[in-house]
Amino acid sequence: MLGACNLITFVLTSDADRSKTFYGGTLGLKFVSQDDFATVFDANGIMLRLTPIPGHTAAPHTVLGWNVPDIAASVAELQKEGVNLERYPFIEQDERGVWTSPDGLVKVAWFKDPDGNVLSLTQC
Repeated sequence: MLGACNLITFVLTSDADRSKTFYGGTLGLKFVSQDDFATVFDANGIMLRLTPIPGHTAAPHTVLGWNVPDIAASVAELQKEGVNLERYPFIEQDERGVWTSPDGLVKVAWFKDPDGNVLSLTQC
């Protein structure tokens, strides 16, 4: 039923203006609009709505991710923008902070937005 419909994704924020700067400026998403209910971006054809929630506390898991063709290049661009990758003691990550699956086919890196929401890059 919904397979032919476009997906909309929601990320919660406690500071809409700060998130607008991060998602638009740092990550380079195309700004669409902002009102009292959401700051909206076009994420390569997917609507991303940053929803302001006073006192929002980020979840400890990944809430949003991108499939990238070259994780090394994407990580380098993020780091150039001042984004730090997350390090987790329960998985083995390389010097950049990238985890590689046991079969070597998937690579993942995690980082946080200004609200502490966990975001990821995946190359597969």
